[in-house]
Amino acid sequence: MNKDTAIIKDSWNEWSETWYQRYRGNGAISQIIKAPESVFHHTTFSMIKKAFPNLQNKRICVPSSGDNHAVFAFHLLGARVTSCDISEKQLENSFHIASEHGWDIEFICEDTMSLSKINSNEYDFVYTSNGVHVWINDLAAMYNNIHRILKPSGSYIMFDIHPFLRPFGIRAAKEIKAVKPYDVTGPFGEIPTYKWRIQDILNAMLSSGLSIKHMEEMYAEDGSFWVDDSKEDVDALTQQELEELSNWQSNTLAGLPQWLSVHATK
Repeated sequence: MNKDTAIIKDSWNEWSETWYQRYRGNGAISQIIKAPESVFHHTTFSMIKKAFPNLQNKRICVPSSGDNHAVFAFHLLGARVTSCDISEKQLENSFHIASEHGWDIEFICEDTMSLSKINSNEYDFVYTSNGVHVWINDLAAMYNNIHRILKPSGSYIMFDIHPFLRPFGIRAAKEIKAVKPYDVTGPFGEIPTYKWRIQDILNAMLSSGLSIKHMEEMYAEDGSFWVDDSKEDVDALTQQELEELSNWQSNTLAGLPQWLSVHATK
């Protein structure tokens, strides 16, 4: 493990014990149990359902599983799920939730760029959710291993921040102000992050041997997208304030696509 990856791992272990607790609260977990599909953007979920009309007993791997909301949702939808994350604390906290509810989910501490504990040709479906790519310093390694662990004809679907937002800092604004050129990809900050372009992500997929089947560029489903939930409480905003954040006339950045989803197959 290189120095940057070690810094990221230590940071997530710390965050998991502090502000990240809100994603493990009873309210968040109850909502997933009530409506597992609510974890996903509706367009991304439509892509998943088109690829897998029935998830029952499908083998699914979720690298960089983070809050594990997608993992829990896939399990509740009938899949056999493996959750991989570089942070032991994230996995421990998620394992605790799964154990409380009697959910049979496999948790493996693993770097998404290697997936060394995962067998080749093992999974029907690999899914990566919001916030994965920003922590990846080697896209080629990530996608080569996603390709490796998929069964022949298996599917990969990603959901993440649209790269077009990255030059603007992803904060609501009446006037657009760039914080970096689009083609400057990082690393940025003491805890290294990367702001990959669409071409970087898609070329890494294609070079791994994956075949791109479909792509969607989506808007946020509500104004909470624009709230930094590590610092602010979205529940404190009125419905009118949330609607204004989604209106491109009051928040210029809302005129750009906020999310990107891609479906590829082996």
